[in-house]
Amino acid sequence: MTGKTIMIVGLGLIGASLAKCIKIDHPDTQVIGWDYSDSTKRIAKKIGIVDEIPHSFEEGAKMSDVIILATPVSISIDYLNQLSSLSLKENLLVSDTGSTKKDIMQQAKEMPFDFIGAHPMAGSHKSGVTAADENLFENAYFIITNDRHINRVEELTQLYSGTHAKYVELTSDEHDEVTAMLSHLPHIIASGLVNQADAFNQEHPRAKQLAAGGFRDITRIASSDPKMWTDILMSNRTTLVQELDDWQKQMSQVKQWLLSKDSDAIYDFFERAKETRDQLPIHQKGSIPAFYDLFVDVPDKPGIIAEVTGLLGEANISIINLKILETREDIIGVLQVSFKNDHDLLQAKECIESHTDYVCRIQ
Repeated sequence: MTGKTIMIVGLGLIGASLAKCIKIDHPDTQVIGWDYSDSTKRIAKKIGIVDEIPHSFEEGAKMSDVIILATPVSISIDYLNQLSSLSLKENLLVSDTGSTKKDIMQQAKEMPFDFIGAHPMAGSHKSGVTAADENLFENAYFIITNDRHINRVEELTQLYSGTHAKYVELTSDEHDEVTAMLSHLPHIIASGLVNQADAFNQEHPRAKQLAAGGFRDITRIASSDPKMWTDILMSNRTTLVQELDDWQKQMSQVKQWLLSKDSDAIYDFFERAKETRDQLPIHQKGSIPAFYDLFVDVPDKPGIIAEVTGLLGEANISIINLKILETREDIIGVLQVSFKNDHDLLQAKECIESHTDYVCRIQ
Protein backbone atom coordinates (compact mmCIF):
# COMPACT_ATOMS: atom_id res chain seq x y z
CA MET A 1 0.00 0.00 0.00
CA THR A 2 3.04 2.28 0.17
CA GLY A 3 2.57 5.41 -1.88
CA LYS A 4 -0.95 4.58 -3.03
CA THR A 5 -3.83 7.04 -3.11
CA ILE A 6 -7.04 5.94 -1.42
CA MET A 7 -10.24 7.91 -1.94
CA ILE A 8 -13.07 7.50 0.54
CA VAL A 9 -16.43 8.72 -0.74
CA GLY A 10 -18.79 9.49 2.14
CA LEU A 11 -17.15 10.85 5.29
CA GLY A 12 -19.73 9.81 7.87
CA LEU A 13 -19.05 7.48 10.80
CA ILE A 14 -18.04 4.45 8.69
CA GLY A 15 -16.04 6.25 6.01
CA ALA A 16 -14.20 8.50 8.45
CA SER A 17 -13.44 5.60 10.79
CA LEU A 18 -12.03 3.56 7.90
CA ALA A 19 -9.87 6.54 6.94
CA LYS A 20 -8.38 6.63 10.44
CA CYS A 21 -7.72 2.87 10.41
CA ILE A 22 -6.00 3.05 7.02
CA LYS A 23 -3.76 5.93 8.11
CA ILE A 24 -2.75 4.14 11.32
CA ASP A 25 -1.54 0.95 9.61
CA HIS A 26 -0.50 2.51 6.28
CA PRO A 27 0.91 5.97 7.09
CA ASP A 28 2.58 6.24 3.67
CA THR A 29 -0.73 6.13 1.80
CA GLN A 30 -2.45 9.33 0.77
CA VAL A 31 -6.07 9.31 1.91
CA ILE A 32 -8.29 11.76 0.08
CA GLY A 33 -11.96 12.26 0.86
CA TRP A 34 -15.17 13.27 -0.83
CA ASP A 35 -18.61 14.02 0.59
CA TYR A 36 -21.74 15.81 -0.66
CA SER A 37 -21.51 18.12 2.37
CA ASP A 38 -18.99 20.95 2.06
CA SER A 39 -18.86 21.38 5.84
CA THR A 40 -18.09 17.67 6.32
CA LYS A 41 -15.23 17.93 3.83
CA ARG A 42 -13.81 20.97 5.61
CA ILE A 43 -14.01 19.28 9.02
CA ALA A 44 -12.44 16.04 7.71
CA LYS A 45 -9.46 17.97 6.37
CA LYS A 46 -9.16 20.21 9.43
CA ILE A 47 -9.09 17.39 12.00
CA GLY A 48 -6.85 15.17 9.89
CA ILE A 49 -9.30 12.44 8.93
CA VAL A 50 -8.10 12.82 5.32
CA ASP A 51 -4.95 14.31 3.81
CA GLU A 52 -6.64 16.17 0.98
CA ILE A 53 -10.02 17.07 -0.49
CA PRO A 54 -10.01 17.08 -4.32
CA HIS A 55 -11.70 19.89 -6.24
CA SER A 56 -14.25 17.42 -7.60
CA PHE A 57 -15.27 13.77 -7.35
CA GLU A 58 -13.97 13.21 -10.88
CA GLU A 59 -10.55 14.68 -10.06
CA GLY A 60 -10.20 12.50 -6.97
CA ALA A 61 -11.32 9.36 -8.81
CA LYS A 62 -8.76 9.83 -11.60
CA MET A 63 -5.82 10.05 -9.16
CA SER A 64 -6.91 7.10 -6.98
CA ASP A 65 -5.59 3.53 -6.77
CA VAL A 66 -8.44 2.44 -4.49
CA ILE A 67 -11.90 3.98 -4.11
CA ILE A 68 -14.15 3.13 -1.16
CA LEU A 69 -17.82 4.05 -1.46
CA ALA A 70 -19.00 4.61 2.12
CA THR A 71 -22.47 5.85 1.15
CA PRO A 72 -25.99 4.36 1.05
CA VAL A 73 -26.39 1.63 -1.57
CA SER A 74 -28.47 3.70 -4.00
CA ILE A 75 -25.92 6.53 -3.90
CA SER A 76 -23.00 4.10 -4.27
CA ILE A 77 -24.62 2.74 -7.43
CA ASP A 78 -24.86 6.29 -8.79
CA TYR A 79 -21.14 6.77 -8.09
CA LEU A 80 -20.35 3.46 -9.83
CA ASN A 81 -22.14 4.71 -12.93
CA GLN A 82 -20.18 7.96 -12.81
CA LEU A 83 -16.90 6.05 -12.49
CA SER A 84 -17.71 3.90 -15.51
CA SER A 85 -17.56 6.97 -17.76
CA LEU A 86 -14.21 8.30 -16.45
CA SER A 87 -10.64 7.65 -17.51
CA LEU A 88 -9.27 5.90 -14.43
CA LYS A 89 -6.03 4.20 -13.39
CA GLU A 90 -5.62 0.85 -15.10
CA ASN A 91 -5.43 -1.23 -11.89
CA LEU A 92 -8.11 0.64 -9.93
CA LEU A 93 -9.85 -1.32 -7.15
CA VAL A 94 -13.28 -0.17 -6.00
CA SER A 95 -15.16 -1.36 -2.90
CA ASP A 96 -18.09 -0.23 -0.77
CA THR A 97 -19.48 -0.50 2.76
CA GLY A 98 -23.18 -0.98 1.96
CA SER A 99 -25.63 -2.86 4.19
CA THR A 100 -27.05 -4.83 1.25
CA LYS A 101 -25.14 -6.43 -1.57
CA LYS A 102 -27.24 -7.91 -4.40
CA ASP A 103 -28.11 -4.64 -6.14
CA ILE A 104 -24.62 -3.19 -6.09
CA MET A 105 -22.92 -6.47 -7.07
CA GLN A 106 -25.31 -6.77 -9.99
CA GLN A 107 -24.43 -3.25 -11.11
CA ALA A 108 -20.71 -3.92 -10.64
CA LYS A 109 -20.83 -6.69 -13.25
CA GLU A 110 -21.06 -3.99 -15.92
CA MET A 111 -18.11 -1.97 -14.64
CA PRO A 112 -14.75 -1.77 -16.49
CA PHE A 113 -12.77 -1.91 -13.22
CA ASP A 114 -12.32 -4.40 -10.36
CA PHE A 115 -15.03 -4.24 -7.70
CA ILE A 116 -15.21 -6.22 -4.45
CA GLY A 117 -18.17 -5.67 -2.13
CA ALA A 118 -17.70 -5.24 1.61
CA HIS A 119 -19.89 -4.64 4.65
CA PRO A 120 -18.30 -3.78 8.02
CA MET A 121 -20.90 -4.85 10.59
CA ALA A 122 -20.28 -2.11 13.11
CA GLY A 123 -22.01 1.03 14.27
CA SER A 124 -22.27 3.54 17.06
CA HIS A 125 -24.75 5.72 18.91
CA LYS A 126 -22.91 8.65 17.33
CA SER A 127 -22.81 9.68 13.68
CA GLY A 128 -20.95 12.03 11.35
CA VAL A 129 -17.32 12.75 10.62
CA THR A 130 -16.53 13.91 14.16
CA ALA A 131 -17.60 10.49 15.51
CA ALA A 132 -14.75 8.77 13.64
CA ASP A 133 -13.30 5.99 15.78
CA GLU A 134 -10.30 3.84 14.89
CA ASN A 135 -11.58 1.14 17.29
CA LEU A 136 -15.06 0.96 15.75
CA PHE A 137 -14.41 -2.24 13.78
CA GLU A 138 -12.26 -4.12 16.28
CA ASN A 139 -13.45 -7.77 16.44
CA ALA A 140 -16.45 -6.90 14.28
CA TYR A 141 -17.37 -9.05 11.29
CA PHE A 142 -16.30 -7.55 7.97
CA ILE A 143 -18.21 -9.35 5.23
CA ILE A 144 -16.62 -9.60 1.79
CA THR A 145 -18.77 -10.29 -1.28
CA ASN A 146 -16.74 -11.24 -4.32
CA ASP A 147 -19.28 -12.58 -6.80
CA ARG A 148 -17.00 -11.65 -9.72
CA HIS A 149 -14.14 -13.71 -8.20
CA ILE A 150 -11.67 -10.84 -8.39
CA ASN A 151 -8.28 -12.08 -7.20
CA ARG A 152 -7.63 -9.04 -4.99
CA VAL A 153 -9.43 -9.84 -1.71
CA GLU A 154 -6.13 -10.05 0.19
CA GLU A 155 -5.19 -6.62 -1.13
CA LEU A 156 -8.44 -5.20 0.25
CA THR A 157 -8.15 -6.89 3.65
CA GLN A 158 -4.54 -5.75 3.91
CA LEU A 159 -5.70 -2.17 3.33
CA TYR A 160 -8.14 -2.67 6.20
CA SER A 161 -5.61 -4.34 8.53
CA GLY A 162 -5.90 -1.44 10.97
CA THR A 163 -9.56 -2.23 11.61
CA HIS A 164 -8.64 -5.49 13.44
CA ALA A 165 -11.90 -6.92 12.10
CA LYS A 166 -12.78 -10.57 11.40
CA TYR A 167 -13.35 -11.28 7.70
CA VAL A 168 -16.09 -13.53 6.36
CA GLU A 169 -16.68 -14.13 2.65
CA LEU A 170 -20.28 -14.62 1.46
CA THR A 171 -22.08 -14.41 -1.85
CA SER A 172 -24.31 -11.37 -2.24
CA ASP A 173 -27.41 -13.61 -1.99
CA GLU A 174 -26.17 -15.17 1.26
CA HIS A 175 -25.29 -11.77 2.69
CA ASP A 176 -28.69 -10.24 2.02
CA GLU A 177 -30.60 -13.27 3.29
CA VAL A 178 -28.60 -13.37 6.54
CA THR A 179 -28.79 -9.64 7.23
CA ALA A 180 -32.50 -9.60 6.36
CA MET A 181 -33.17 -12.15 9.09
CA LEU A 182 -30.73 -10.90 11.74
CA SER A 183 -30.87 -7.14 11.22
CA HIS A 184 -33.43 -5.80 8.76
CA LEU A 185 -36.47 -7.77 9.98
CA PRO A 186 -35.78 -6.92 13.67
CA HIS A 187 -35.66 -3.22 12.76
CA ILE A 188 -39.02 -3.50 11.00
CA ILE A 189 -40.57 -5.34 13.96
CA ALA A 190 -39.18 -2.87 16.51
CA SER A 191 -40.47 0.09 14.49
CA GLY A 192 -43.84 -1.60 14.04
CA LEU A 193 -44.15 -2.11 17.81
CA VAL A 194 -43.34 1.53 18.48
CA ASN A 195 -45.85 2.75 15.88
CA GLN A 196 -48.55 0.43 17.22
CA ALA A 197 -47.85 1.60 20.77
CA ASP A 198 -48.05 5.22 19.62
CA ALA A 199 -51.53 4.65 18.19
CA PHE A 200 -52.50 2.84 21.41
CA ASN A 201 -51.20 5.78 23.47
CA GLN A 202 -53.73 8.09 21.83
CA GLU A 203 -56.50 6.16 23.60
CA HIS A 204 -54.53 5.29 26.73
CA PRO A 205 -52.21 8.22 27.60
CA ARG A 206 -50.81 6.52 30.71
CA ALA A 207 -49.38 3.73 28.52
CA LYS A 208 -46.58 6.00 27.34
CA GLN A 209 -45.44 6.53 30.90
CA LEU A 210 -45.46 2.78 31.60
CA ALA A 211 -43.56 2.01 28.38
CA ALA A 212 -40.46 3.83 29.61
CA GLY A 213 -38.84 0.66 31.01
CA GLY A 214 -38.54 -2.70 29.25
CA PHE A 215 -40.56 -1.64 26.21
CA ARG A 216 -38.14 1.19 25.53
CA ASP A 217 -35.18 -1.18 25.82
CA ILE A 218 -36.48 -3.88 23.47
CA THR A 219 -37.33 -1.28 20.83
CA ARG A 220 -34.05 0.67 21.01
CA ILE A 221 -33.12 -0.14 17.43
CA ALA A 222 -36.24 1.71 16.23
CA SER A 223 -34.29 4.93 16.90
CA SER A 224 -32.15 4.29 13.82
CA ASP A 225 -31.83 6.75 10.94
CA PRO A 226 -35.08 6.60 8.86
CA LYS A 227 -33.33 7.62 5.63
CA MET A 228 -30.72 4.90 5.99
CA TRP A 229 -33.31 2.23 6.76
CA THR A 230 -35.53 3.24 3.86
CA ASP A 231 -32.53 2.74 1.58
CA ILE A 232 -31.73 -0.65 3.17
CA LEU A 233 -35.29 -1.96 2.83
CA MET A 234 -35.65 -0.81 -0.76
CA SER A 235 -32.38 -2.49 -1.76
CA ASN A 236 -33.30 -5.78 -0.01
CA ARG A 237 -37.03 -5.77 -0.68
CA THR A 238 -37.36 -9.21 -2.33
CA THR A 239 -35.73 -11.07 0.55
CA LEU A 240 -37.59 -9.02 3.15
CA VAL A 241 -40.98 -9.74 1.59
CA GLN A 242 -40.31 -13.46 2.12
CA GLU A 243 -39.11 -12.90 5.70
CA LEU A 244 -42.22 -10.84 6.47
CA ASP A 245 -44.43 -13.59 5.03
CA ASP A 246 -42.72 -16.11 7.33
CA TRP A 247 -43.08 -13.78 10.31
CA GLN A 248 -46.79 -13.25 9.65
CA LYS A 249 -47.32 -17.02 9.41
CA GLN A 250 -45.65 -17.48 12.79
CA MET A 251 -47.76 -14.74 14.38
CA SER A 252 -50.89 -16.25 12.85
CA GLN A 253 -49.94 -19.57 14.46
CA VAL A 254 -49.56 -17.88 17.86
CA LYS A 255 -52.96 -16.27 17.34
CA GLN A 256 -54.52 -19.69 16.67
CA TRP A 257 -52.95 -21.11 19.83
CA LEU A 258 -54.52 -18.29 21.81
CA LEU A 259 -57.92 -18.81 20.22
CA SER A 260 -57.79 -22.55 20.93
CA LYS A 261 -56.32 -22.03 24.42
CA ASP A 262 -53.38 -24.30 23.57
CA SER A 263 -51.17 -23.52 26.55
CA ASP A 264 -48.75 -26.38 25.77
CA ALA A 265 -47.96 -24.97 22.32
CA ILE A 266 -47.52 -21.48 23.75
CA TYR A 267 -45.20 -22.83 26.47
CA ASP A 268 -43.10 -24.64 23.84
CA PHE A 269 -42.96 -21.44 21.78
CA PHE A 270 -41.46 -19.48 24.68
CA GLU A 271 -39.23 -22.35 25.84
CA ARG A 272 -37.64 -22.78 22.40
CA ALA A 273 -37.06 -19.04 22.17
CA LYS A 274 -35.47 -18.93 25.63
CA GLU A 275 -33.13 -21.84 24.93
CA THR A 276 -32.04 -20.37 21.60
CA ARG A 277 -31.58 -16.88 22.99
CA ASP A 278 -29.58 -18.12 26.01
CA GLN A 279 -27.11 -19.84 23.66
CA LEU A 280 -26.35 -16.69 21.67
CA PRO A 281 -22.82 -15.29 22.21
CA ILE A 282 -22.67 -12.26 24.50
CA HIS A 283 -21.36 -9.00 23.07
CA GLN A 284 -19.91 -10.38 19.89
CA LYS A 285 -20.25 -7.72 17.22
CA GLY A 286 -22.87 -8.86 14.74
CA SER A 287 -25.49 -7.52 12.38
CA ILE A 288 -26.97 -5.25 15.05
CA PRO A 289 -24.51 -3.26 17.18
CA ALA A 290 -24.35 -4.67 20.70
CA PHE A 291 -25.51 -2.68 23.71
CA TYR A 292 -22.84 -2.66 26.40
CA ASP A 293 -25.00 -2.27 29.49
CA LEU A 294 -24.09 -2.94 33.11
CA PHE A 295 -26.91 -3.33 35.64
CA VAL A 296 -25.90 -2.41 39.18
CA ASP A 297 -28.11 -3.24 42.17
CA VAL A 298 -27.78 -0.25 44.49
CA PRO A 299 -29.47 0.81 47.75
CA ASP A 300 -31.87 3.75 47.63
CA LYS A 301 -29.86 6.38 49.47
CA PRO A 302 -28.38 9.79 48.58
CA GLY A 303 -25.06 9.88 46.75
CA ILE A 304 -25.21 6.45 45.11
CA ILE A 305 -25.07 7.71 41.54
CA ALA A 306 -22.19 10.05 42.41
CA GLU A 307 -20.37 7.17 44.09
CA VAL A 308 -20.65 4.86 41.07
CA THR A 309 -19.81 7.50 38.46
CA GLY A 310 -16.98 8.77 40.66
CA LEU A 311 -15.39 5.32 40.80
CA LEU A 312 -15.63 4.99 37.04
CA GLY A 313 -14.21 8.48 36.55
CA GLU A 314 -11.21 7.73 38.76
CA ALA A 315 -10.60 4.58 36.71
CA ASN A 316 -10.80 6.68 33.52
CA ILE A 317 -13.73 4.65 32.18
CA SER A 318 -16.12 6.63 29.97
CA ILE A 319 -19.88 6.04 30.04
CA ILE A 320 -22.30 6.94 27.24
CA ASN A 321 -25.60 6.68 29.11
CA LEU A 322 -26.94 6.38 32.62
CA LYS A 323 -30.46 5.39 33.64
CA ILE A 324 -32.28 4.57 36.88
CA LEU A 325 -34.58 1.62 36.23
CA GLU A 326 -36.21 1.52 39.65
CA THR A 327 -35.75 3.35 42.94
CA ARG A 328 -38.21 3.02 45.78
CA GLU A 329 -37.79 3.62 49.44
CA ASP A 330 -36.21 0.77 51.41
CA ILE A 331 -35.62 -1.51 48.39
CA ILE A 332 -32.79 -2.11 45.98
CA GLY A 333 -32.75 0.04 42.88
CA VAL A 334 -31.17 -0.76 39.53
CA LEU A 335 -28.68 1.54 37.86
CA GLN A 336 -28.20 0.88 34.14
CA VAL A 337 -24.83 2.16 32.90
CA SER A 338 -24.02 1.98 29.18
CA PHE A 339 -20.52 1.86 27.70
CA LYS A 340 -18.93 2.27 24.29
CA ASN A 341 -17.44 -1.21 24.05
CA ASP A 342 -17.02 -4.57 25.76
CA HIS A 343 -13.62 -3.65 27.19
CA ASP A 344 -15.02 -0.65 29.09
CA LEU A 345 -18.00 -2.72 30.25
CA LEU A 346 -15.86 -5.46 31.79
CA GLN A 347 -13.48 -2.92 33.32
CA ALA A 348 -16.40 -1.07 34.90
CA LYS A 349 -17.84 -4.28 36.37
CA GLU A 350 -14.50 -5.17 37.94
CA CYS A 351 -14.02 -1.61 39.22
CA ILE A 352 -17.42 -1.38 40.94
CA GLU A 353 -17.28 -4.89 42.41
CA SER A 354 -13.76 -4.37 43.79
CA HIS A 355 -14.70 -1.12 45.57
CA THR A 356 -18.27 -1.86 46.71
CA ASP A 357 -20.52 -4.74 47.65
CA TYR A 358 -23.02 -3.89 44.90
CA VAL A 359 -24.10 -6.74 42.62
CA CYS A 360 -23.30 -6.09 38.95
CA ARG A 361 -24.97 -7.98 36.10
CA ILE A 362 -24.37 -8.18 32.37
CA GLN A 363 -27.44 -9.33 30.46
